[in-house]
Amino acid sequence: MSYEHIARQSLGFFPTPLIELSKLSARLDGPKIYMKRDDNTGLALGGNKTRKLEFILGEALAQGADTIITAGAAQSNHCRQTAAAAASLGLECHLVLGGEEPKHPQGNLLLDKIFGCHIHWSGNHCKGEDIPNLVQQLIQQGRKPYVAPYGGSNELGALGFVEAFRELEAQCQNIDLSFTHIIFASSSGGTQAGLMLGSKIFNSACQIVGINIDKGETDKVPFDQYIVALANRTAELIDADYKFSASDLILNSDYVGEGYGVVGAVENEAIAITAQTEGILLDPVYTGRAMGGLLDMIRTGKLKKNDKVLFWHTGGAPALFAYSNDLEVSK
Repeated sequence: MSYEHIARQSLGFFPTPLIELSKLSARLDGPKIYMKRDDNTGLALGGNKTRKLEFILGEALAQGADTIITAGAAQSNHCRQTAAAAASLGLECHLVLGGEEPKHPQGNLLLDKIFGCHIHWSGNHCKGEDIPNLVQQLIQQGRKPYVAPYGGSNELGALGFVEAFRELEAQCQNIDLSFTHIIFASSSGGTQAGLMLGSKIFNSACQIVGINIDKGETDKVPFDQYIVALANRTAELIDADYKFSASDLILNSDYVGEGYGVVGAVENEAIAITAQTEGILLDPVYTGRAMGGLLDMIRTGKLKKNDKVLFWHTGGAPALFAYSNDLEVSK
């Protein structure tokens, strides 16, 4: 098993910090809680997509691309980091965003514009359905486009989180620490697939627990099936002799609420309590929902007092500004 031969472009600051959230643990009278700070990856205010883009854009450059295309929601963290990465590499960037253009851009969308990318609004086509036509238009203009997958979640993107697990293992060995659970927001599948494979490669006994963020499907396949298939394809990419099945997947869908990007009490409490105990910002779409799940799992006894829990902060704080009307801040 090796991936040293796979093209990679340095984009972030690694390793990201691993810290203990002792005040949050005390507030909850719960298990020890740690946080992996991928909100500090350094690219465009940080986020987990930087890890994925190192391998995805590594392939784009190896293929001679001069233009990057990707898709997402208006407040997509992946699109924001892709726009920044493309700017840093001197590549033209096109974002295909679902919905309609707002009168006043905020949050991630404002940053997309600052990075100078081309934005194409696609209405109800929220997951890149319009990309093939855009590819043909750009080719006719003499460009060499490369399509980065939705959420950065293909085999190369997942490989970024195999490498992330290796990074985490090195940090844990230095301080003689091991976790019973790793909990994170699971939305496009690459982070979870990569962590699942990484845990197998490094023979970890911890549970990889994705908190489902969206009610929808991925590539017209049920999300749980998609993650398992992606983990298997990533294993094949690096000749790792592992085969995953549904029994290997832990995907908690108890907290999807009213659906993707709909902020409720779960997200509001998680954002407030994390900020007011640890001075750390979560976002309203991904990490707020995932931390809300973690809080509930402690209160309902699914996480025990003697567990050691890692919350993987995948970034996204710029979206706070776009969701200001939905946030209920209280002590």
